[in-house]
Amino acid sequence: MPGDRDSLRRGLRLGVPISLVIGLVAITFGTIGVDMGLTPLQALVMSALVYAASGQIAAVTVIGSGGGLLPAVLASGLMNSRFLAMGLALAPSLTGGRLRRAAQGQAVVDTSWAMANNGDGTFDRWLLFGSSAPQYVAWVGGTALGAYGGGLIGDVDALGLDAVFPVFFLSLLIGELRGNGSRVIALAGGVVALALVPLTPPGVPVLAASAVALVGLRRRGGGAR
Repeated sequence: MPGDRDSLRRGLRLGVPISLVIGLVAITFGTIGVDMGLTPLQALVMSALVYAASGQIAAVTVIGSGGGLLPAVLASGLMNSRFLAMGLALAPSLTGGRLRRAAQGQAVVDTSWAMANNGDGTFDRWLLFGSSAPQYVAWVGGTALGAYGGGLIGDVDALGLDAVFPVFFLSLLIGELRGNGSRVIALAGGVVALALVPLTPPGVPVLAASAVALVGLRRRGGGAR
């Protein structure tokens, strides 16, 4: 349909500029992921299958700090839990049976979801598909460049790339601190994480802080209804 094609093309136009930034983050992820113990193939497969910067960075951060596979998977899952709510909101705007709608839902990323939101509870699914496509290519391609060509970059610590992951999470945190309730929840999570760092294995402080945030946000949401 002409309308669908127009939405797809518009989505592609909107997604290309964002994909440039996504590609830079992906290159850093590939480089540091390998530096923290992943093989280039593992980093590439993770990006192709998971396709979630925050979740992947959380997992690699836990692994790099000496945590096991289970804490890494749990940390990644907690970071990506927001997609459950996003998917529920998007679901009525998708078409087809369960498998087809589930496949369409794989295109959901934060920026595309926000751009496709019509503001009336519905979503332009073709705009979502179009804007997510170049971002996916940039994320997987950037990961490959960083993972397989990271040796050309040199010492990641000397270049300051080791600070990218903490700064990335800090930027996510700042974006969420819009209300007094959010600030209290963030502070509580931070206090819990700092208290557990010297007492627990790597990865546990991240999981505990994420759990505090989820419980706090759920209670705040329940009180607002």
